[in-house]
Amino acid sequence: MVRISVLRDCLNGICNAEKRGKRQVQVRPNSKVVIKFLQVMQKHGYIGDLEIIDDHRAGKVVVDLVGRINKCGVISPRFDVCLGDIEQLASNILPSRQFGHLVLTTTYGIMTHEEARRKHTGGKILVFFF
Repeated sequence: MVRISVLRDCLNGICNAEKRGKRQVQVRPNSKVVIKFLQVMQKHGYIGDLEIIDDHRAGKVVVDLVGRINKCGVISPRFDVCLGDIEQLASNILPSRQFGHLVLTTTYGIMTHEEARRKHTGGKILVFFF
């Protein structure tokens, strides 16, 4: 099987394990973007601990699930989002204003849409989760 998007495979594995009620999920292959995104989810309390396993190949990540993820998905292609369009995009994708996060890749790194608004920067949209 050909992998189109490592990030999409990671999110599908996490969502499927969450729906089945699993406590842990192993995600492979690994990449810098996947790790940074999982750290953003961990910072907001959607997942528990991350264990990064280096097997001298593509790598693996073991994610502890907390049971808070309802839906997550990759936005492809990665659209450019300027600062003024972040709020409109968030209202189109997320179910409500107080709920969920968009993840952007900016010149300051990978962050949520609220952090990007605070840092007054735009970027490319990667993922949504709530």
